[in-house]
Amino acid sequence: MGQSGDKIEAQNANWKFNGSMVEHFEEHVSKSVPLYKEGHELITKLSDYFVKDDSVCYELGSSAGTLIQKLAKRHDFREAKFLGIEIEDDMVTKANELYKSSNLSFLCDDMTTVNLDKSDLIVSYYTIQFIHPKLRQELINKIYDSLNWGGAFIFYEKVRANDARFQDIISNLYMEYKLDQGYSAKEIVGKAKSLKGVLEPFSTQGNIDMLKRAGFVDIISIQKYMNFEGFLVIK
Repeated sequence: MGQSGDKIEAQNANWKFNGSMVEHFEEHVSKSVPLYKEGHELITKLSDYFVKDDSVCYELGSSAGTLIQKLAKRHDFREAKFLGIEIEDDMVTKANELYKSSNLSFLCDDMTTVNLDKSDLIVSYYTIQFIHPKLRQELINKIYDSLNWGGAFIFYEKVRANDARFQDIISNLYMEYKLDQGYSAKEIVGKAKSLKGVLEPFSTQGNIDMLKRAGFVDIISIQKYMNFEGFLVIK
């Protein structure tokens, strides 16, 4: 076992979103993911176009509840309901400690098996990349089926480049980015080792193809920095 930075323990090919991760999650992810907070702000503003008085809105992989809480707070004058779905009990416990609101709730469950009600907005902020590829298409199909016509899926993922040369360039840029954030080379390598077989990004086109197979037609990239990309997808 080693350290991956921000006082978080990491094991080879066994990255976990529990234990020591919970207390330091926001600090760690905001340093590791470029434009992390800016993505939250953009998603919150985009929600205005889709959340109605009777809407059901989900965040899949809600962690400690930071983003879904921002959405619930922005629309607290409505009767809309916001639900964060998170598989790690430690994260759900933390979210319930931090955020209490009549229009917001958290469910400890597996997004690949949970039943989703009809909804107007579903957000996945860098989480589906951790779902095993064999389960990913069925999950996207379920998201499509859950959404009402005109509803939106806001989908942020780490993405692989479309050929080896670009992948090398982007990977090196991202390594430099993490060094600039204050992580040591040992911490960067430790994190990379812990994510083997756990984080499996698709390319931009791979994600678009998966969305299209589910039935989505209207897809646009709304944020992109190096190998981190956000999509707005409307049913």
